[in-house]
Amino acid sequence: MKKETPGNSSNLEVHAHYSADTAHSVAAPPIRRPTWKEAEGNPLPLGVKWIAEEQAFNFAVHSEHAESVTLLLYSPADLVNPLLPFQLDFLHNKSGRIWHCRVPVTKLGAACYYAYSVSGETIPQLHSFDPQKVLLDPYAKCIFFPPGFDRNLAMREGSNAGCAPLGVLSDHRPTFDWSGDRPPHHESDAIIYELHVKGFTKNPNSGIEASRAGTYAGLTEKIPYLKELGVTVVELMPVFQRDPQERDYWGYMPLNFFAPHAQYASTHRADEQHFEFKNMVKAFHQADIAVVLDVVYNHTCEGDHKGPIYSYKGLDSAGYYMVSSDPANPYANYSGTGNTLNFGQAHVRKMVIDSLRYWKRGMHIDGFRFDLASVFSRNADGSLNWGEAPIFSEIAADPELGPVRLIAEPWDTAAYQLGRGFPGLTWLQWNGRFRDDIRRFVKGDAGMVPEVMRRIYGSDDLFPDSRADAYHAYQSVNYVTSHDGFTLFDLVSYDRKHNWQNGNNNEDGSDANYSWNCGQEGDEAVSPAVRALRRKQVKNFCCLLFLSNGTPMFRAGDEFLNTQLGNNNPYNQDNEIGWLDWSQLRSNEDIFRFFKRMIAFRKNHPSLSRSRFWREDIVWYGVGPTVDLSDDSHSLAFCLHGASQEDDDIYVMINAYWEELEFNVQEGTAQEWKRIVDTALPSPDDFSDDGISLEQTKYLLAPRSIVVLCRPQAETQ
Repeated sequence: MKKETPGNSSNLEVHAHYSADTAHSVAAPPIRRPTWKEAEGNPLPLGVKWIAEEQAFNFAVHSEHAESVTLLLYSPADLVNPLLPFQLDFLHNKSGRIWHCRVPVTKLGAACYYAYSVSGETIPQLHSFDPQKVLLDPYAKCIFFPPGFDRNLAMREGSNAGCAPLGVLSDHRPTFDWSGDRPPHHESDAIIYELHVKGFTKNPNSGIEASRAGTYAGLTEKIPYLKELGVTVVELMPVFQRDPQERDYWGYMPLNFFAPHAQYASTHRADEQHFEFKNMVKAFHQADIAVVLDVVYNHTCEGDHKGPIYSYKGLDSAGYYMVSSDPANPYANYSGTGNTLNFGQAHVRKMVIDSLRYWKRGMHIDGFRFDLASVFSRNADGSLNWGEAPIFSEIAADPELGPVRLIAEPWDTAAYQLGRGFPGLTWLQWNGRFRDDIRRFVKGDAGMVPEVMRRIYGSDDLFPDSRADAYHAYQSVNYVTSHDGFTLFDLVSYDRKHNWQNGNNNEDGSDANYSWNCGQEGDEAVSPAVRALRRKQVKNFCCLLFLSNGTPMFRAGDEFLNTQLGNNNPYNQDNEIGWLDWSQLRSNEDIFRFFKRMIAFRKNHPSLSRSRFWREDIVWYGVGPTVDLSDDSHSLAFCLHGASQEDDDIYVMINAYWEELEFNVQEGTAQEWKRIVDTALPSPDDFSDDGISLEQTKYLLAPRSIVVLCRPQAETQ
């Protein structure tokens, strides 16, 4: 046994005393330290994100070349002096090229608006940093324009505080109830109707109460009309927020890619415009109508070096825009509006994809039509990427965006990529060749029969279904008119454009209209014969559009002969020229009826609109057994057999000649066929729902007219 010493005894006593004390003590709680993200903010997602569990906002903005970034928070009481300027420290608030911070709601006080101030080295042609400019977040979901908003201050040196657009801190408010929403899906019955949200109902004769006229809510009230017409897809001209002081009625000069245009809302509360937009989309879906947005990602309203500094220019001009080698014009301009977004930059492509996701996920949009989509194909130096431009594969790989309807305007100011030249292999494309060839044929130009056969068939010369290419017929978006050009009525009423009111000395707008006034320019004191011919030509265009394979589109108002008085480019006409004149619906009910019947006929005969081309199901004829392909020919016929689609047979005779022609029906007996359409006859005989039985196989077609026959499937068995 070991002998205890005094020293050992003392140690034991101390140890015993310590153990007794610790047994009765309570451990101190660990100190709660903020996480790195709480302290410094998070670089993703870009924009503003409400962090509910922290009761805080996360701010993130991309600016590669900035030397300092300051977050500005404003209260409604003072829109000039920020309530809380928060200067970001690159050692704590910057990750790569993104500046970020986290602000608890307890520190916000009365602040409900935000913006940025950015400074850095100014380099001609590359950077134009101006710390005095109040800059809008590119990812702002809602934008507030102060009462003193002034575009001019953004275009010159000096501060624009109190006069600049601001982002709204609204992401923490209640979400919209999407329960019961069912996105429509239309294939052979897809009928695209292009309209302008404001112009559709702004006219006092639209029947919409004044406080809702020209708004999302006003458009919602017109859904029963669209259902009666037979529309299944509405394509809304741009609804991205734009500069309300710029003369941009059409909307092709976006300020931002995430916020809906506030001036289209019937409410003036900044936090309510989203609800009105979503209510509109949900109402369209309930009516089984899909919503496609015409989106402008190729440029912004900041224009060239003389334009305003609102956002991208002040954050990092060379990081967002293509630059040129011309010192006098530092911004490359493939959009025709002063600047071009740089899709060679990954963060620019990300911004576009984030925007598309937002409109799909948050707004339940069903598809997108891309303005000047060839810009997507351009490399950072402006050259065209004829291979696989990155953004197309990035969109295709996205699980949310891959399934949506993607439509391209496959050109820009210096490139024309219609058909297989366009990199988006599965995208639909606006078929400008269909527009031009059909116009020239109906007008009476020589040598157009072979071209028109191609367009009716589905434009397989542009979208070949060879083993190597395997395009689909529906990828051709067929149209005769769109917002860009004459209305259908003006197409048959004017030989030349009348754009004087636009303020550009009648030099804007295209001269290649392929229009014909039917013998008299304009719409004043027109003879009855000319009026009758114009109506017949309108019906001819309508027939060719809805009888062609592909996806048909027409512009709002064409179904009742809306006119723009010969103006083929009313981009700045926010007035009766640009608004639909609903009094024409009452004056031209016969044309409306014809459109409605032709749309229903197309829907009832899916043989017309197929995923693939008609191939062996179509036989081409002329006035007799063979089609005349000579330059002097202005007529053709075809029989589309519907058995493979469990559909009826359709026989079409087309006379674009200015004299009557006798056609001989080349298939079956007269008793097997019923006449559905004869555009030369007055309403209601021009379209017979039940059909009129033929008495003989010879049919005398009036000058410039189309006849459609139908043979029930049972007759061919």
